[in-house]
Amino acid sequence: MHVKYRTSGKWVSHPLNDMIKDSESNIIQEDYFMYIVSQPRPLSQDPCQGLPKEAAAMMPLAYVRFLQQFGEGTYRGWMNVSMPDTEVLQPFAEYDLWEHGEDSPISQQQIGECIAIGSTADGDFLAVHPGTSQLLWLPRHEEAIRVISMPVQEKEQVEGRLYAGLLDTLFIQVYGSGQEGAVYYEPWSDTRSHRFLRLPPEGRKLTLPELAGMCRAAFPPDLVHETKYSGLLFYKQLGGYIRFNYANEQEVALFYEQDAGPIYSVIEQWLLSEGCTAY
Repeated sequence: MHVKYRTSGKWVSHPLNDMIKDSESNIIQEDYFMYIVSQPRPLSQDPCQGLPKEAAAMMPLAYVRFLQQFGEGTYRGWMNVSMPDTEVLQPFAEYDLWEHGEDSPISQQQIGECIAIGSTADGDFLAVHPGTSQLLWLPRHEEAIRVISMPVQEKEQVEGRLYAGLLDTLFIQVYGSGQEGAVYYEPWSDTRSHRFLRLPPEGRKLTLPELAGMCRAAFPPDLVHETKYSGLLFYKQLGGYIRFNYANEQEVALFYEQDAGPIYSVIEQWLLSEGCTAY
């Protein structure tokens, strides 16, 4: 079994001793590919500069290793992987958002003690309760808090890719099916820029999916992620991607690093020549 990450335009392969079998879904991952959108900012392994030892000891080891490999960012456009936050969930202890019966893993008061390590755009939280050492899923639109199981591995075998696999399994548990398309991770960056264009409906000769196909042919991407709602074309030279918003049928967005160079201007001019206009 090999786990491969793509970073800086090439695949890096990590040999593993054993296949990972998730205890709930019975899914065996035999090859795992994750595209890194831009240069990651790994968390330092030095406790003085990164995560203090006492804080790291309370966190899932796979989560810590993931941060040490890739830093904070967004996984597959869904889960924000962030540094531990001891404050964000404190106000939620005052609200009756979740049930707290006999089957609940924590009490309402203990919600304020939880440490958030991830969140989604929908308002869900992934958190650790330090008193019980449980990894918890606090869903925004459900009444039950869930305990999330981590695969059992020897400490020396734990790598960041285990956490990516956990997030995929969590997605299946929450939504009933796996995510479609490519596996990618978007590290957060202070040097990321964006540009929004639109393909006006008046007098247009192309649909947005047709424009995306033409762009893909004119500028072959390093990775493509496409659903019925959007199309993403990733380019290592951009340190980002082009997003075609199929849902609203007009928006085209370019996300790129400030040092992307002439490739950004070339693509932007091409989109403008094909009928796009600036917002």
